Amino acid sequence: MPRSTNNVASRARRKKVLKRAKGFVGGRGTLFRTAKETVNRALRFATRDRKVRKREFRSLWTVRINAGCRELGVSYSRFINALKLKNVTLDRKSLSEIAVRDAAAFKEIVQYVMGAAKAKAAK
Repeated sequence: MPRSTNNVASRARRKKVLKRAKGFVGGRGTLFRTAKETVNRALRFATRDRKVRKREFRSLWTVRINAGCRELGVSYSRFINALKLKNVTLDRKSLSEIAVRDAAAFKEIVQYVMGAAKAKAAK
């Protein structure tokens, strides 16, 4: 009795890997074994870099807010502290967009919250 090979499933598995390897250079895109290694490596990078992207964006927002604050003579940390004291719930993403696109509105926000910080410091 001949052995059972289950060609359909095997071929489907290989096709799935080679489809993901489309565009890879040389044997990495055509040879199953090297393509499988490269695809697995790419998937690990993709998983890791989804976290890294979030980290990099938060860093970008911080830099933008800091730049906007410095122009108005306030440090980033004092501004964030003042936001918390005043219970302003704008997140860093929206604050950075305001700082970049609408300097006048950002200036009003800074003046509003820093007034609260000065009042607390005076007490």
